[in-house]
Amino acid sequence: MGSADIAVAGVPFDSGVSYRPGARFGPAHVRESSRLLRPYNPAQDIAPFAVQQVADAGDIVANPFDLDEAMDQVYQGAKELLTRARRLAVIGGDHTIAYPLLRAAAEKHGPVAVLHADAHLDTWDTYFGAPLTHGTPFRRASEDGFIDLSASAHLGIRGPLYGKSDLDDDARLGFQITTTEFIEEHGVAAAIQRLKQRLAGKPVYISIDIDVLDPAHAPGTGTPEAGGLTSRELLRIIRALSDQNIVGVDVVEVAPAYDHAQLTGIAAAHVLYELISAMGAGAVSD
Repeated sequence: MGSADIAVAGVPFDSGVSYRPGARFGPAHVRESSRLLRPYNPAQDIAPFAVQQVADAGDIVANPFDLDEAMDQVYQGAKELLTRARRLAVIGGDHTIAYPLLRAAAEKHGPVAVLHADAHLDTWDTYFGAPLTHGTPFRRASEDGFIDLSASAHLGIRGPLYGKSDLDDDARLGFQITTTEFIEEHGVAAAIQRLKQRLAGKPVYISIDIDVLDPAHAPGTGTPEAGGLTSRELLRIIRALSDQNIVGVDVVEVAPAYDHAQLTGIAAAHVLYELISAMGAGAVSD
């Protein structure tokens, strides 16, 4: 790969999961599910592959037997790609990979405002005594200074927690929460306004766990939770963020073994397409 505005890379890794494995096959599934995407995006009035150079950089190899080595490999791979591309769009893999990706992004841009769309907080301290898993990457990233504590946000959080202290810890780590209940009560437009106020023109990293969608829209994932966003709601929110300074994105936790009719793969492919389009809008304005 030569130089590019956006490098698309897969990370076929799922050794950080706590429940259902299989997200290592996500990158191939999302690519396969993207076949019906077309070059012009009418919702954002942009031809995302015409206004910027987008290159598929293949997959970053991550050791499935050694989580620490795998995270270093993802970091080194992302860092190397960022010498040849302005921004990365990464397909996971499980959410553990957000930690090394945020490390690489923060080294380039300073602490980033993270928009994390997920059913789960992913700011727990450990899982089964392990400090780095798919349930802990944003805690580790916050503790290590990769995240702007004044401008980061969760979107789509729902479902049971281990205790109320989870929410107290999450606020301390720098996140504002917009739940699915908030969206149900106040609407998508209010959620968009809230997110924009929080991100406040900072360099923004968007990390999307596909389980932010309701299992009706994305059954093929490792830790599904009832009561999620519709695909239409998520796409609308992404489109509204095209005026933000998006410096990197990932879409993770697609596990094709639990998918059917490519529902999850197609949803993830469209989410990535809208993210690339939103970054293209920024390229046009530069």
